Amino acid sequence: MDNVHTAAAVAGVRRGLSTPSYFARELNRLYNRQLFRYEYNIDGVDVMEEEWDNLIVLDACRYDLFADHHDLPGTLERRISRGSHTVEFLIGNFSGKDLLDTVYVTASPQLHRRHDRINTVFHDVINVWQREWDEEHGTVLPETMTKYGRRAAKRYPNKRLIIHYIQPHYPFIENPEIDVGRRLQMTNGGKDIWEQLLAGETTVSRDDIWQAYRNNFRRVLPSIHELLDLLVGASVVTSDHGNMIGERSSPLPIREWGHPSGTYTEELVMVPWQVIPSTERRNIRSEPPKNRQQMISSDPPESRRRSTEHIARDRLRDLGYYD
Repeated sequence: MDNVHTAAAVAGVRRGLSTPSYFARELNRLYNRQLFRYEYNIDGVDVMEEEWDNLIVLDACRYDLFADHHDLPGTLERRISRGSHTVEFLIGNFSGKDLLDTVYVTASPQLHRRHDRINTVFHDVINVWQREWDEEHGTVLPETMTKYGRRAAKRYPNKRLIIHYIQPHYPFIENPEIDVGRRLQMTNGGKDIWEQLLAGETTVSRDDIWQAYRNNFRRVLPSIHELLDLLVGASVVTSDHGNMIGERSSPLPIREWGHPSGTYTEELVMVPWQVIPSTERRNIRSEPPKNRQQMISSDPPESRRRSTEHIARDRLRDLGYYD
């Protein structure tokens, strides 16, 4: 175990001393990652080896939610993800690779925040989270991602595109009464809704959580339709990982919530793979990376007042990440 993994394990065990569910979660992680020998789910598929020109990633979208409620064209398949957490997905698919034929358009700050661990080079990275954060909801809205996806497709006609939406990951746009993200930091010790549920510190029901999660998925669908109508080439809609809503984890059968890393249950690693029919492919080619991981538009005034690292941490807190 390296220093990073040792520190994470020690922190988890310490928290588990006061809350048994946390302790069981850490033991499950140790088991699934084989005592942290691996940083991701080695049984998952390498998405960069699959056939697509456009990969649309819906964050935290489990397979059954997608299968039951999507209305997208094409054929639905299944894939096993390399992670139960976005960072694991990024490490498992991108780490150590020069992806100079690919542009990554993302609403998630995770690549930026963990770039030293992920260690990859894209032709360009468009950090939508840095420019277009919706302060009311504490996220990047779906229609904003579609706007940036459209711009990227126009600007980079000869590149593979990965367009990473946040939804259906909370905050729950349509159910703000369950949106606990950053506002909870002041009212409940910084725990998000999943941590509250794990610790038994909330009366929000499983049915209410499912409804809010489902509504977030339905909220993103029109934006995905709009984007697909604009894209040229072979497209796939998938997810980086799923989400647990009270199902039993393994090997210790605690009720689990959210998407803890190193937890490779079916609800977390089985993801949709919706193949959109296309009669044409783009002529993809590799080119040297841009001088910096830039956004399409100029940096906002906020970036001049505060460091990008500070902004990334704040954004991740809004999404429920506190490390």
